[in-house]
Amino acid sequence: MEEPPVPHYLKQGRSKSFADTTQAGVSQRVAEIIADVRERGDAAVRQYSETFDRWSPAAFRLDEEQVREIVAGLPEQVVADIRFVQDQVRGFAEAQRATLHDLEVETLPGVFLGHRHVPVDSVGAYIPGGKYPLTASAHMTILTAKAAGVPRVVACTPPIQGEVPAATVAAMAMAGADEIYLLGGVQAVAAMAVGTETISPVATIAGPGNAYVAEAKRQLYGEVGIDLFAGPTEILVIADEEADPFVCAVDLLSQAEHGPESPAVLITPSARVAEETLRHIEALLPAMPTRDYAEPAWRDFGQVVVVDDLDEAFALGDSLAFEHVQVLTREPRRALEQMRSYGALFLGEGTCVSYGDKVIGTNHVLPTLGSARYTGGLWVGKYLKTVTYQEVRSEQTSSMLGEVCGRAARVERFEGHARSGDVRVWKHTGQTFDWIEAAHAVTAGDRA
Repeated sequence: MEEPPVPHYLKQGRSKSFADTTQAGVSQRVAEIIADVRERGDAAVRQYSETFDRWSPAAFRLDEEQVREIVAGLPEQVVADIRFVQDQVRGFAEAQRATLHDLEVETLPGVFLGHRHVPVDSVGAYIPGGKYPLTASAHMTILTAKAAGVPRVVACTPPIQGEVPAATVAAMAMAGADEIYLLGGVQAVAAMAVGTETISPVATIAGPGNAYVAEAKRQLYGEVGIDLFAGPTEILVIADEEADPFVCAVDLLSQAEHGPESPAVLITPSARVAEETLRHIEALLPAMPTRDYAEPAWRDFGQVVVVDDLDEAFALGDSLAFEHVQVLTREPRRALEQMRSYGALFLGEGTCVSYGDKVIGTNHVLPTLGSARYTGGLWVGKYLKTVTYQEVRSEQTSSMLGEVCGRAARVERFEGHARSGDVRVWKHTGQTFDWIEAAHAVTAGDRA
């Protein structure tokens, strides 16, 4: 058997896994906060907000007048840009929703089976902040829920160093949030999930966040639905010999700035592209305004891998199952045919991951830590329940199904199920069964 090719690492970094996001300390602290919010409600929420965010307003919820004042105080260009981006996100989400059709088929004479796509009744959208205002997450979580038809969307975002994140609040309001709270962290997620005196619980929680927020979603899953499990942002760049190493370097660092544990990986069959990309990164990093995050992310989790050819690059990329995969090759659409495990593809030099994060219209809440092997990202379908229904209008078909049901259920020793089939045979055909006669004899005796 031929040995698989061995990639050459010009730079090797640490890998991330779900085990990293569920450290005992994080898990235990999150469990304590959720239990406290469950028991003490608003009082616990206020305590944790004061402790973690130094934020304790008279009310965490913003009323309509406050929201109007916040939006009015923003520069017109900021509001216009939010509106532009939301038009893109809404348009794509609505186009996705239009592909999901209700179904009804007649599978046997008089037997009608169907399904409907029903939106959940409420969503809690978590928009992270704390250090930077992340307006784009408001578009992705709230607008998508509204495009799915969700009637009630509760949105939470933390203050930024004691200040109202005006642009984020504007994005939340313009996206259609029904309730807006200046509240962050585990206490916000817990309040939306379990409910307090002032916040009614929701059916689904969506949105990115730090390790504590991600762990809170994991622990609450089952009690509420969640969009997906997520960890630090990831970028994989697959580049051929024609790729511009400077572009590779800039795009890798664009995602490394998300946080000190954000993996950034280059895979290329070109040793020249690999080496020059490394040199550009070394030159760019010292002057980067977000170096405090980007530098440790690149130092600890950055990788540059040289492979034999693009087929090997695509195969290695699939094994990583990264959140973002940027394809800087002569024929970028080859990736559509050859790759299966990714959160989102960004094809060609004219496209970049930052477009997906901020402006282009696809959703940026995407799977990380290898979960792209089994799920895609947030989209309208995450807010929909596909529910089935069935109706048998024909007595003849119902009696036939009853006979089969009786036999099939008794093979499994489910006598109650069998009798539900039997009774329809009896009702529609007059055929009797010993257990029916015995039951009637008992009830007749009781009446006597």
